[in-house]
Amino acid sequence: MLSHNESMSSHCSLRAGGLAQVFFIPNSIKDLTEFLTKNELSILFIGLGSNLLIRDQGFKGVVIKLTQINSIVIEDRGINVDAGATLAKLSRLSLKNNLHGAEFLSAIPGTVGGALAMNAGAFGSEFWQFVDSVKTINSTGEIFERQAQDFDISYRKVIAKHADEYFLSVKLRFNSTSSNQDIQQLLSARNATQPIGLPSCGSVFKNPEKHYAAELIEQSNLKGFCIGGACISKKHANFIINHNHASASDIENLILHIQQVVKSNSNINLETELKII
Repeated sequence: MLSHNESMSSHCSLRAGGLAQVFFIPNSIKDLTEFLTKNELSILFIGLGSNLLIRDQGFKGVVIKLTQINSIVIEDRGINVDAGATLAKLSRLSLKNNLHGAEFLSAIPGTVGGALAMNAGAFGSEFWQFVDSVKTINSTGEIFERQAQDFDISYRKVIAKHADEYFLSVKLRFNSTSSNQDIQQLLSARNATQPIGLPSCGSVFKNPEKHYAAELIEQSNLKGFCIGGACISKKHANFIINHNHASASDIENLILHIQQVVKSNSNINLETELKII
């Protein structure tokens, strides 16, 4: 599917954002490579947009949404997964095939591509601890196979040693023979503490070393504080809710306000987990 001047508010979980000059959903890797060989615009790859905010000015270029490139193939103690597959589906299929370790992914909204790009994590586990190798694609449609050691991995941060390549798929290895996490318990814990079902991006800020961002925001008496239609969740202070048709500017201004108040109160700099484009 190819369109022009597509509102990104329809493709980001915060339900805010400007227009994409060009918007493309490839149905296959062949579709994607053929498109890239002809494309001359700047590129932004997205999945479910669950950790993304496009500013109100929009994106001058092409936004490529990979959700139709989503196959999952089970192998011996491993799984080959396309970037557009959801983490929830990956978690369910892993459990169904007695591959343990992916249970924590059930609590993370988003796709495999996003998890690769940010080293997504929850409940003490991180995505890249299970990565064996990845396939990437560059802006001209060339495909490469890269090993885990081709990336510098840290908390919610992934730096590639090869520039201008985008995640296409991943080979994951799960070594656990039994699960020490129950998916239903993880989902119940998430639902009890997070504002599920409301337009948000998940955790807005990374946890600073030896601190929790939510505690720092709550200690700054910011729970429930709003700018325009954007509000800090009363249930979990590290969540921003699009409460009433918030613009991307409302959300970004609220983020800046939180950072300023927490810095003033605690002398700690909060770094966003959310990607702002």
